[in-house]
Amino acid sequence: MTMSRIYDINNNQVVIELPKTFLGKKKVMVTINDIDEKKDQKNLIMKHALNDPLFVADLNEVNDDFSAIDNENWK
Repeated sequence: MTMSRIYDINNNQVVIELPKTFLGKKKVMVTINDIDEKKDQKNLIMKHALNDPLFVADLNEVNDDFSAIDNENWK
């Protein structure tokens, strides 16, 4: 089983509670990657934007503008 999750660092430590499926296992591989917090914040903002009616309306408008040319055959 592979598990990927983002954890907070507290006092320069990370505590990971393994799922029950790891019970009885003798070894796991841990890979540590630092996360660009700015990118993480931008992704969170984009996730929230999907619930913003104005943002969704703008996306639908742009989609409608391009729908006419989506069906054209380019040669």
